[in-house]
Amino acid sequence: MWVGRAIVVALTVLLLTMFGHPPANAVVMWHPKAALLPTPWTKLVGPENALPDYPRPQMRRASWMNLNGVWGYMGRSAGSVLPAPPAPSAYREQILVPYPVESALSGIERHDDEMWYRKVVRLPSNWVGQHVLLHFGAVDQIATVWVNNQEVARHEGGYTEFSVDITRALHLPGPQEITVRVEDRNDANPFPIGKQRNRPKGLFYTGASGIWQTVWMEPVHATYINKVDISTSLTGMNVTPRIAGTKGQRAVVFVVKPDGGRVVAVGSAGAGDTIRLPVPEPHLWTPDDPYLYDLKVALVDPSGKVVDAVASYAGLRTIGTMPDAQGRPRIALNNRITFLHGPLDQGYWPDGIYTAPTDDALKSDLLRIKDLGMNFVRKHGKVEPARWYYWADKLGLMVWQDMPSLDVSLDIPVGPAPEPSPAAKANFEKELLAMIDQLRSVTSIVGWVPFNEGWGEFDTARIAGLTKAADPTRMVDANSGVNCCKSRGDTLAGDVYDDHTYVGPGEPQIHDDLMKAHSKGPVPVDNRVRVDGEYGGLGLVLDQNRWPGRPEAYEMADSPARLTERYVQVSRRLEDIVRRTGLSGAIYTQTTDVENEVNGFLSYDRWQVKMPIAVVAERNRAVIAAGTPGVAQQDVRR
Repeated sequence: MWVGRAIVVALTVLLLTMFGHPPANAVVMWHPKAALLPTPWTKLVGPENALPDYPRPQMRRASWMNLNGVWGYMGRSAGSVLPAPPAPSAYREQILVPYPVESALSGIERHDDEMWYRKVVRLPSNWVGQHVLLHFGAVDQIATVWVNNQEVARHEGGYTEFSVDITRALHLPGPQEITVRVEDRNDANPFPIGKQRNRPKGLFYTGASGIWQTVWMEPVHATYINKVDISTSLTGMNVTPRIAGTKGQRAVVFVVKPDGGRVVAVGSAGAGDTIRLPVPEPHLWTPDDPYLYDLKVALVDPSGKVVDAVASYAGLRTIGTMPDAQGRPRIALNNRITFLHGPLDQGYWPDGIYTAPTDDALKSDLLRIKDLGMNFVRKHGKVEPARWYYWADKLGLMVWQDMPSLDVSLDIPVGPAPEPSPAAKANFEKELLAMIDQLRSVTSIVGWVPFNEGWGEFDTARIAGLTKAADPTRMVDANSGVNCCKSRGDTLAGDVYDDHTYVGPGEPQIHDDLMKAHSKGPVPVDNRVRVDGEYGGLGLVLDQNRWPGRPEAYEMADSPARLTERYVQVSRRLEDIVRRTGLSGAIYTQTTDVENEVNGFLSYDRWQVKMPIAVVAERNRAVIAAGTPGVAQQDVRR
């Protein structure tokens, strides 16, 4: 495979050398660019295996078509946006979907403000007569879709999925032309962007534009299951199948023990209604024992015929707060006080930027977090593909999910930034609610984080309330790092008081602003749990495994031995704080290096672990045990 690509590259270079540019009608064939930092999976990626796994594990159908692979590509960054698809001859380049255009794996490795994708496909013959759904995992930022030159969809926001029934636009039999226009000016547009920047530097990174999650199609009947919402308790689950098309059917749900085990619960109700499913002898989900039940959801017409069926899964668990022996509010998993300890995880890759090169790569970071003795991860400034949450569910890691932030001004180093524009606020709220709705059935997610350090912050208490109303089953951390940076002050909103102190760790208390605000009256009762939402940031430069540029960290070590020594010291201090203050969670910065930030447990390319895993894991388990009453360190599962 790679030999063939090398020949194509060589011929292209020869043509360019002889003629100065490709012949008028030539197409530059796809080949990967040389990644600045190849990962262990970089060379495994190609047109035949670009993320081939079924992309939606909690709603699986048997028949589907993966559209990842080579597409025609045309990029523009000047002038007005083209209103309609250009001629096929305009697509002079090829791109590997679903890798962002700026990535080496895409084969483009540059930013274009306007991106055009084109692919011609043939549908399986047994799809004729059925409806066909076209799905996009995520496209950053504004996507418009045509099928056979007929506009079928428009979607705004770079982090949420969208789907469209393209049946009426199909020309059967025969080839089908799919065209996607993407507009993305990164931080110049009023959309949530997380850490992406047009000019990456320091804690802001290379943008990830265009199609960056899987594209696929599947056939359904005219009436079908559009979504399955699942919420759980300690005794069972509620399942709500959302239905598209005509009404009158009934939904039937089977709860099955994993690995083909026996059926333990069955329920049915009218299509679109919530079905309550008590589970006898419930086996609960925890990080130490991530037990997942399989679900089979069927849509049945009045004659008893199955109209549609999907497979899903769920774990039984609850999350909330309860007082400890000293009366301090603490986080409780399944009505048991449990300390949350894990890394800040940003999900960047040197070869694919926002998109992991393979599913094994996506899984590998979570496996490392487990190896390091942790039970938790904060997904920072990014929404991952559904398969990342599947692996968190399956491996056993609790997750706090950030909402990617709006742009934040760096002109004001400390203190509140200017209010976001009305358009930016509206886009933020819309995508926040879409993210919650998209991920509400994920077992591992136990909390939402609308704002971080005041970046793009506005109407904090109202947004926290909006988040809680959208999902009352999980905790809300209204503003992670409320004590620092660009935060607008503590509003008492949400379920968590979240301190950021580097190197730290901090000892979170009621913020001074809150005390001053109530200096003429009683201070409100604050029943929020306390967490160190970010601390650490200890750095080490690995010269053979680093991104070009000036390396940065909150404290730099000169050797792995010194880094390990400092990690142990900081961890012992954290353990002392946990024992003294009743801290409920701590988040270390971070899983991997990211571009010029060199404060990861792992190098950015994932080839190197900077400290002995056994030493780090022992410390992390000790911290979890200190914050989990009745648990000894040796009881925290290895």
